[in-house]
Amino acid sequence: MKQGRKFNKITAAGLEALLLVILFIVSVGVLQGCGNTAKEAKADKAERYALLTQRDAINLRQVITADSTTSRTVMWQSETENKDTFVEYRKVKADGATIQMQKERVNDKFTDNGKTTWVHTVTLQNLQPGTEYEYRLGYKDRRSDWYKLTAAQGMKYKALIFPDSQSAKYKAWEDVAMPAWKRNPDAQFFIAMGDLVDNGEHVYQWNEWFTRIRPMITQIPVAPVLGNHETYTMDWKVRMPLAFLHYFQLPEGAPEKYKNQFYSFDFGDVHFTVLNTQTRELGELQPDMLQEQLAWFRADMEKTKKKWKIVLMHKDVLRYGFLKRKTPREEGFSEEGKLFMPLFDKYGVDAVLTAHLHTYRNRGRIFNFKRDAKGSLYILTGVAGDVRYPELWKRHSLDVSLAPQPETNNYMVLEAESDKLKFSCYLPDGTKIDEAVAEKTN
Repeated sequence: MKQGRKFNKITAAGLEALLLVILFIVSVGVLQGCGNTAKEAKADKAERYALLTQRDAINLRQVITADSTTSRTVMWQSETENKDTFVEYRKVKADGATIQMQKERVNDKFTDNGKTTWVHTVTLQNLQPGTEYEYRLGYKDRRSDWYKLTAAQGMKYKALIFPDSQSAKYKAWEDVAMPAWKRNPDAQFFIAMGDLVDNGEHVYQWNEWFTRIRPMITQIPVAPVLGNHETYTMDWKVRMPLAFLHYFQLPEGAPEKYKNQFYSFDFGDVHFTVLNTQTRELGELQPDMLQEQLAWFRADMEKTKKKWKIVLMHKDVLRYGFLKRKTPREEGFSEEGKLFMPLFDKYGVDAVLTAHLHTYRNRGRIFNFKRDAKGSLYILTGVAGDVRYPELWKRHSLDVSLAPQPETNNYMVLEAESDKLKFSCYLPDGTKIDEAVAEKTN
């Protein structure tokens, strides 16, 4: 009996010691695990914050800045005012990365087509070139999901180029843009060449445009070009392109009264200049815009020190004859071409991308209105929506190549390197239909 009691006593002591060891191991594991991985940190934050509602975060987007190596603009809308919103961001692949916060700089109440939203703008500064970040929106005790953001770095990169996306049903826009991005996940930004929507006052169309490309535009920034359809009211009259001007806070530098209409930005060793070609639509509303834009363009060209210069403009530089219309029209140059092409010659612009005519045409190099190897490379970028003009245009004598006829949608890829720019055109299924290259050794 004594031996049995002794055995029970020893067993109890052993169990107590074992329990202490287990508790010690668990406590050490918990301490080591605190903030150890991004995944665990996310889980921790998810428990502390409620998610933003859909009403709090509409049409989230990244927008190009003048220098994408150190800054990025993040924009979204909300159905209520939501004062004092902010963006939190942190480095990816950094143990214990500190979450930084940037408060909104714009909270803009905007009513269009009978619908009011508040447009929020946050510009992140002092980013580190080439660094991967993740960001989320914040408002009071609510947070959004985390999204990817990468600061630019180096001279070699890829960008997507989408021509007119105006549509009746924006599924067509999605079917061009999203496969293009999935085939080019390394693209660092994308260009929208104007006529993003069919009717600039139509809120539904803008919501569709943003929603259809949400996975892409939340991860890489857009560089938008103003098109004529952005100026149209619901009854197809002309007004200022109010929605475009509110929805995209673009790089500064133009006169304040033309803010967000024309602008420029640098990416790698390329200087991009984005023009407003809507002088016909906006002439009465902005009678001095053309001359003031020309003065700004000259100053912009003279100021840049970048190796490459690319101009983005919605309306095309050539005039096309009609293929089947009874009204005859001879080929030639558009008013925009007559006005701007001599300036492109003067300042040595390397490539000019246009849109508006819903057809892809590679014109090769043109100087002084003639085929010339020393001139700018001109490309009419095509169509990326469901509004098409089958068999409308004749082939211009300056056209080098065009898309297969009857024309369908297309997109383009820009591959920039230190010594060359390559522009490739693809059909929606990924079939490559054309390529044009500009090269420099100096």
